[in-house]
Amino acid sequence: MPTRTGSPNRGPYSPRAPLAVLCAGTLMTVLDGNVVTVAMPAIQNDLGFSGPGLAWVVNAYLIPFGGLLLLAGRLGDLLGRRRMFTAGLAVFTVASVLCGVATDRGVLVAARALQGVGGAMTSAVVLGMLVALFPGPRERAGAIAVFSAVGAAGGALGTFLGGALTQALGWHWIFLINLPIGVAAWVAALRILAPDRGAGLGGGADYPGSALVTGALMLTVYTIVGSGGRTSGADAALAAVSLALFAAFALRQARAARPLLRLALFRSRLLTGANAVQVLMIGAMYGFQYVGALYLQRVLGYGELLTGTAFLPAPVAIGVLMLGLSARTIARFGPYRVLLAGLALVTAGLALLTRAPVDGHYVTDVLPPLLLLAAGFAAAMPAVTGLAMSGAREEDAGLASGLFNTTQVVGGSLGLAVLTTLAAARTGRLLGEGERAVAATAGGYRLAFAVGTGLAAAALVLAAGVLRPVRVPSAPEPEGTAAPGGQPPANAAL
Repeated sequence: MPTRTGSPNRGPYSPRAPLAVLCAGTLMTVLDGNVVTVAMPAIQNDLGFSGPGLAWVVNAYLIPFGGLLLLAGRLGDLLGRRRMFTAGLAVFTVASVLCGVATDRGVLVAARALQGVGGAMTSAVVLGMLVALFPGPRERAGAIAVFSAVGAAGGALGTFLGGALTQALGWHWIFLINLPIGVAAWVAALRILAPDRGAGLGGGADYPGSALVTGALMLTVYTIVGSGGRTSGADAALAAVSLALFAAFALRQARAARPLLRLALFRSRLLTGANAVQVLMIGAMYGFQYVGALYLQRVLGYGELLTGTAFLPAPVAIGVLMLGLSARTIARFGPYRVLLAGLALVTAGLALLTRAPVDGHYVTDVLPPLLLLAAGFAAAMPAVTGLAMSGAREEDAGLASGLFNTTQVVGGSLGLAVLTTLAAARTGRLLGEGERAVAATAGGYRLAFAVGTGLAAAALVLAAGVLRPVRVPSAPEPEGTAAPGGQPPANAAL
């Protein structure tokens, strides 16, 4: 069958088939990141992790994942994005099996790190491939809506699946379930995704720069997730080293003949502004997801499975809104207006959660803000993704995709660390003042939701100021060629 024209990523199939493959790979990595959190107590009991040691089941994945996204995105541009995507699927699937059969703490942590490598390889190039598959604004908005729906709904769904699999089959199956999914996605990717030819390693393989930025990102994620939001001297020293590595990387990129990351990329107002907005928005949403689950369990007394079930309306609402309305709404009103509306809903939902009563009820105190957050995120995420990717050139699409995913990881890790630390500190102060344990815990969570509200409001203000469309004056018309009705032609908005 002849290959379709118009995009290097389109094979002999409708673009919907490659989109399904890309979403399947993304869903597997997103689910894995969330199902693990619910299974942590079972993993601790089975393998004998200490409290601090258990955190490395998560940290071992996040550090290579966050640190390698930028490099993997650039290598996708140079070596071919399909090659990077399929290699990442293979690494992730093999690592998942190693996690599932692990009977030793060290083996599990090492396999989780390998999962992070595969996850970075897979995730870094997906948005770049979507941009090539769907060049038109309307069809691209629809594809990004589907992709965002899979990612967002998959994250919330992972909480439920983690509890169900762990309770029914044991924690090993949260990893082993990836084997059939990964193999199917890998085979489908080889059959459906058309090969693409990258620029070659000679087109920008800056190895010293790669080492600097990868080390800087890994150390940044390590400092955030390892410190838990504390400000000790050791953490400050690590942060200083991270900044020094980033400064050295920037200096290297300014002087390198073929830089890994063209610093001119950050001159794009849309790319830079959208990534900054995402850091704040994702920080607020990740913090809500974690603190919200703790509120249900430690204040309202929900079990693991019931907590996961309580979150189910969120992925359902996100899926319905993103798939049914998001693309059409963005096409009609533009991504800027849709982003502002979404961030306003997220801010309102978090503001409602600042009540967090000790004797709260799910229907009146949890479900309304949950649905507001779902609706807001369903509007904001595709809009901010489209704005970010529209600010990158085709040859930098993989790098821009890796950058966008990197800011997600850093924003989520930072928001989670800050909100949980502030909540714990507030709870400790209230306990010292004689409050009951449940009331003090709820007080800590109320503070966390208030800070999350501030992050979302800051994202709204930043988006309103930085991402506003720029109107370019039309070229002057020759005399006597006014538009019908005597009106000048409408200005074009970038």
